[in-house]
Amino acid sequence: MKNYQSLHHTKWDCKYHVVFILKRRKEKIFGVLRKHLGDIFHELAKQKESRIEVGHLHLAHVHICISIPPKYAVSNVIGYIKGKSAISIARNFMGRRRDFSGENFWARGYFVSTIGLDEEGVKKYIREQEKEDERLDQLKLDFEDQSPSGTHKPAPLGG
Repeated sequence: MKNYQSLHHTKWDCKYHVVFILKRRKEKIFGVLRKHLGDIFHELAKQKESRIEVGHLHLAHVHICISIPPKYAVSNVIGYIKGKSAISIARNFMGRRRDFSGENFWARGYFVSTIGLDEEGVKKYIREQEKEDERLDQLKLDFEDQSPSGTHKPAPLGG
């Protein structure tokens, strides 16, 4: 039997696969910032009575599986996490100490999908994204083989 969570008069299991990206794809999430974001995401989710089940920070985007109580709109929780984490980044890594406006770390919007009966499949997908990114990067390198004339020549697709 599945372990459902409870509110006063509700039993629930509402999980979502969420992806959001950096505003400027040239910036990267790495090192100390990566560790800070992992900690801050979990803390911010907890403040909205939510829980990040599994997550992965890529260089330019974030994948999370998050459990959100039905009393909160997904957009409110994700907006809260993105907004507060951007403020934390500005204060801790960009030297901002006062309230400010106009600072954007995350791009507007996000992808969200409900997680139904294949929760483990979605969690596995999130965990394996880094391996898949590395595999695709390797394919890209093989594909962009340089010809003597200096133009890119695609690798043959042969069979």
